[in-house]
Amino acid sequence: MIIIMLGAPATGKGTVASILSESFSIPQISTGDMFREQIKQGTELGKLADSYMSKGNLVPDEVTIKIIEERLQQNDTKNGAILDGFPRTIKQAEELDKILTSHNKQVDLVIDLVSSEEEIIERMANRRVCSNQNCKAVFNTVLNPPKQEGICDKCGSDLIKRKDDNVETIKNRLSTYEQNTSPLVDYYKQKGILRVEEVSQKKGRMGIDVAKDIERTCKW
Repeated sequence: MIIIMLGAPATGKGTVASILSESFSIPQISTGDMFREQIKQGTELGKLADSYMSKGNLVPDEVTIKIIEERLQQNDTKNGAILDGFPRTIKQAEELDKILTSHNKQVDLVIDLVSSEEEIIERMANRRVCSNQNCKAVFNTVLNPPKQEGICDKCGSDLIKRKDDNVETIKNRLSTYEQNTSPLVDYYKQKGILRVEEVSQKKGRMGIDVAKDIERTCKW
């Protein structure tokens, strides 16, 4: 079972993926988290990724495809995975199809999360993430604040603000998403595996609500 999370930054992909990962017992694979860990470790890959991510740009396809292909060969993905942040371009999607086909697998479901630009910017400006890469909990100082300021409820690690969560970078990321990633919606719609879900604070429907609906309606 392969699930892909689509959606602009801060639409709730990580939240939904985390819940479904636990529910379906398959790993959540976040390219963003993988690159950020490389950046933290100061590796050559991390330095390369940071030169793009810090400006709100996408890491080149060949780099991203390679790291995903290696990850999908690990034992914990034998029953499937949830891809959060990949693919982000048509080329990546086509390469993913080739990788999966070589292992007798296919993409089963694509979840496209949509939100207004206004809400996205507000969420990202107030977003805080757990510094523990094994936890990956996400909080919002307004919508979903931690019980203790600056401390993760789940593991007790420090919460941090991503350096790319600033208005200028956010707007650039949204523009980049629209240009490069939104065509994937049509790509997967034509395959008949696209599911569009709105995430909106104003409508009282956040990522947790979406995940619950998917859990209820998807039978694997």
